[in-house]
Amino acid sequence: MNESIDKLTWSVLLGRWVQFARSAAALPREGDGKKLRDSVADLIMLQAVWFALQHLPELDANQRALGLDRAGVLIEKHEQALRRRWEDSPMPESMQQLIDDARRQWSAAGGG
Repeated sequence: MNESIDKLTWSVLLGRWVQFARSAAALPREGDGKKLRDSVADLIMLQAVWFALQHLPELDANQRALGLDRAGVLIEKHEQALRRRWEDSPMPESMQQLIDDARRQWSAAGGG
């Protein structure tokens, strides 16, 4: 039963981000709309890392360590891309929340 719950959770998460990516195509190609459009891949990756970190205990010790290291690198990479993109205007609160959530999940999993 837990497996079906995980699949449902993954399906809901994936559907949410697919819908978000599709809606981003309608955003303006300039100003904050362009910034948001250009941020889609970074946001999806941060969400994916957050989700994967929740399942890190399911891996053997070597894979957990590797996954934790990779998660840290990915969080840093995508956070910095977002911060550079939004440096001249306020980053949306939900974007900052996602960065914070990914960092907290990484720390809770044993990172940093």
